[in-house]
Amino acid sequence: METPATRSCGLRAGRLSEADYARNFSDAHPLLTRAQAMIEAERCYYCYDAPCIAACPTGIDVPSFIQRIAQDNLRGAARAILEANPLGGMCARVCPTEVLCEEACVRNASEAKPVEIGALQRFAVDGYLAEPGEPLFRRAADTGRRIAVVGGGPAGLACAHGLARRGHAVVLFDARAKLGGLNEYGIAAYKAADAFAQAEVRWLLSIGGIEARSQQMLGRDFTLQSLLDEYDAVFLGLGLAGTNALGVDGEATGEAVRDAVDFIAQLRQAERPAEVPIGRRVVVIGGGMTAVDAAVQSRLLGAEEVTMVYRRGPDTMTASLAERHWAQTHGVTIRYWSAPTAVAQEDGEVAGVRLAATALVDGRLVTTGEEHTIEADMVLKAIGQTYLPEPTGAAIALKGGRILTDANGRTSLARVWAGGDCRYGGRDLTVEAVEHGKRSAVDIDFALSGQEPDAAPELEAAHG
Repeated sequence: METPATRSCGLRAGRLSEADYARNFSDAHPLLTRAQAMIEAERCYYCYDAPCIAACPTGIDVPSFIQRIAQDNLRGAARAILEANPLGGMCARVCPTEVLCEEACVRNASEAKPVEIGALQRFAVDGYLAEPGEPLFRRAADTGRRIAVVGGGPAGLACAHGLARRGHAVVLFDARAKLGGLNEYGIAAYKAADAFAQAEVRWLLSIGGIEARSQQMLGRDFTLQSLLDEYDAVFLGLGLAGTNALGVDGEATGEAVRDAVDFIAQLRQAERPAEVPIGRRVVVIGGGMTAVDAAVQSRLLGAEEVTMVYRRGPDTMTASLAERHWAQTHGVTIRYWSAPTAVAQEDGEVAGVRLAATALVDGRLVTTGEEHTIEADMVLKAIGQTYLPEPTGAAIALKGGRILTDANGRTSLARVWAGGDCRYGGRDLTVEAVEHGKRSAVDIDFALSGQEPDAAPELEAAHG
């Protein structure tokens, strides 16, 4: 909502017409039609030992689900996807498929154009969720075991679903009002229009056996030890709650300098985009997906000039080529080899960002001595998030500032598993967080039952 402070510093809500907002924040990539999906599905070679399966962090059987689309069997296609990835609908929207399954597609060798796996995955899952019919998966018999899952993001949701399928009772704690984590609060609104994140959460919880407790925060409302006293096991899907600071003069200039993740969350939760104030000239500091989402949405809110500033060159930028192209085609300027040294001010308000030119010298990033200033009345910081260890205490081993686990998510503390962005060694991808949660659910089940992995019973699922 616009306030006197935002009006005085150059930020203003309602810069565009309602028609402009409706167009700008509609679905960025509309769902394939049935005819389009059938044509695209026929392009798949249905490879044996398909490389696209190996390239998917959750191991979705891509040829199988695409073949079922070609057979007009959406329920079967959705089952093949959701069996491997219970958040397959959102992952189809936000995964960098161009560097995962689609990059591995053998069509690239002959046509330089892969099968549109992500679009087909969304077609199948959305089609199924529109008319789900009988439950796709059924719970196993109640085991009498209770597991606490802390964090309702992709890792926590996937873990809860996997545990519930195996007959365990799950209590899912989340600090926010809505479940979903970054799927609900941290991605561009145009990537998941029409409240899809909550629709997917409702489907996931519909399996039963999962009690959701919102606005419950670890370290404030309960402790890790209290969970271990009450539950048979604990899974931590805490994400990254801390944000990095620029560490430059002028950074604390009111509402005009803010974290990009908070800006994106505000826009995601606003009833109307017109409520969110934006500057005329916006500078976004950072080179990842969050920076792209913040920059593009700034333009869509009515900013006249938006510049992304990245301290290195394009080869090390974490935002994919597709995301960078998306930003540039929406009028965002990307300035490489530039590092902020100060937020310039005039009369106490943001006036620009002072930048130092950078270069690599003997493998080290250094400033060259050249400086210039970009005019700006708003600065968004997208320079990474950090794990906050304080809520879990000192009992869990960390590495690189995140929770150290084995391949199955086991931490150094007995009966505690972890996954998602809070876990060391990941790539901070939604699909990878889902795999962490899924794998930990299997391992928790083994640990509680005393079974060896190859002795685990088959999970019951509807045929499709």
